[in-house]
Amino acid sequence: MFHDRSRYQSARGYQLAPFRFSPLDGSRYIATNDVGEYVVLPRAELVEFVSHALPPDRETYKALKSRHFMFDEHSRVALELLALKYRTRAEQLASFTGLHIFVVTLRCDHSCPYCQVSRQAEGRLDFDMSREHADRALDFMFRSPSPALKVELQGGEPLLHFERIRYIVERARALNQVHRRDLQFVIASNLSRLTDEVLAFCREHGVLLSTSLDGPEALHNTQRPVRGGDSHQRTIDAIRRARQVLGPDSVSALMTTTQASLERVEDIIDEYVRQGFHGIFLRNVSPYGFAVRQRASRQYGVEAWVEFYKRGLAHILRINEQGYPLQEEFTAILLQKLFSPRGSTYVDLQSPSGIGIGALVYNYDGAVYASDEGRMLAEMGDFSFRLGHLSRDTYESIMTSETLLAHLSDTMPEGAPMCSDCAFLPYCGADPVFHQATLGDSVGHKAFSDFCKKQMGVLRHLIGLLEDDSRARDILMGWR
Repeated sequence: MFHDRSRYQSARGYQLAPFRFSPLDGSRYIATNDVGEYVVLPRAELVEFVSHALPPDRETYKALKSRHFMFDEHSRVALELLALKYRTRAEQLASFTGLHIFVVTLRCDHSCPYCQVSRQAEGRLDFDMSREHADRALDFMFRSPSPALKVELQGGEPLLHFERIRYIVERARALNQVHRRDLQFVIASNLSRLTDEVLAFCREHGVLLSTSLDGPEALHNTQRPVRGGDSHQRTIDAIRRARQVLGPDSVSALMTTTQASLERVEDIIDEYVRQGFHGIFLRNVSPYGFAVRQRASRQYGVEAWVEFYKRGLAHILRINEQGYPLQEEFTAILLQKLFSPRGSTYVDLQSPSGIGIGALVYNYDGAVYASDEGRMLAEMGDFSFRLGHLSRDTYESIMTSETLLAHLSDTMPEGAPMCSDCAFLPYCGADPVFHQATLGDSVGHKAFSDFCKKQMGVLRHLIGLLEDDSRARDILMGWR
């Protein structure tokens, strides 16, 4: 890999701007710069370019110049444009924390083997959030300067403590009469307790729903067991009822890839189409909670998941060609990183990491965490990402705590070993909780990082499709 770290190098004909490159496949390289522009080059042209021997009448010369990889005597004004693009991609940091997760209970009525949290039995009321902690968390939330605030109500199964959900939503709306923010509410639920009362409340306050759908009936029931064995039917019935009351776009769904899922990606995607969804997030198992204790997170390697993703994306593209619009959400996020001038606000792919400054988590017991995964890690006995407590700490002390600041300083890939020289840096980010859980260090040794292997595998495949498959490119560019 090559990374031109000098500000600009004087040379005959043109000057090089800082850039990185990495192999794309056996004969081509992807070169990227700090604002996320990329060019795919055969090895011979890459050698010519870095040797200052690329002829100005070559199409590659024009592409590199237009995307700020070089400057010549006719393009000095492009330096200011490059700086503007860099500022634009970073300006979202000024908005600060937009996602606020309220864990209203750890109680749950499902017993999913890949569960990332340490769920509790339905009768354990001591794992419910108190009104006092809810009030304090709302005060914290409105201290954020973000003009848009998203309240995500989680569990366990949050509908088991619907009383607290009702209080948080109504209280937030009342406070917002003063604060005037763009408020959004989402309940992340298995929907098994979705009553008419809950639906009426969601309709009144514009609350959206997010659920889990792991595929066809037998697969879903195996992976998401519930008393009675009919979790799939309960979920599908609830989705239909919610759409009838709240509208067709009121419910989103997530799937989790287990060992049993690996050979069934087409079946899983077809189930989403069958149930009328137009988006699916092909998600791998996370190494937290019950997923670790029951070894669900170690049943397959990241290479197997990347192949699962490739097959799934190919099937989704075929479905689009047949006239049914279906978007793979992780791919859409990466396309935003590739082509949007502002990148993406997806918390897991930020530099510095989105912990704390992108999301805050208020646990049922009043503890405040830098991310949802940080909360899950704490349930396993590692409190590296606990920032403080609602009863003892102020907003200022939490947001300026050494815990948060130290992690943020460690999560800027531009200065991290092996990240700083990687061509995929502009489209990636840092996941300190994942590295802490898997490698025992929040920075992590990138040569052993499954996070890196996943990102590079997906990005190489995606950029290869954009370069080589015109039909795929036409569909993918509509997902940006």
